[in-house]
Amino acid sequence: MTKADLVERVTDSIAQTSGPMISKKDCARVVDSFLDAIKDALKEQQNIEVRGFGTFKIRQRKTRMARNPRTGAPVEVSARPVPVFKPSKELRAMVADIDISELTDD
Repeated sequence: MTKADLVERVTDSIAQTSGPMISKKDCARVVDSFLDAIKDALKEQQNIEVRGFGTFKIRQRKTRMARNPRTGAPVEVSARPVPVFKPSKELRAMVADIDISELTDD
């Protein structure tokens, strides 16, 4: 799915619930703003939690030794922050097509 497909789906969803009140251009601005807000928060080393969807975090990778594939020489890869996504239980259950009550311990 591309960003254009996402904009199309969001526009269709809004049109079904509220009528054709928002244009695709406006919806594209909303999607872009949402993605920019996530990028900005990650850039500032902040975690983003979207309930029922998942959490975006910054994880620090350690310095490690790797190999240059062309020469085989060892190369040190420096430590750096990387973005990671951890899906929520609800999202994992939906993707696996499992009832969420099966995942909770009662």
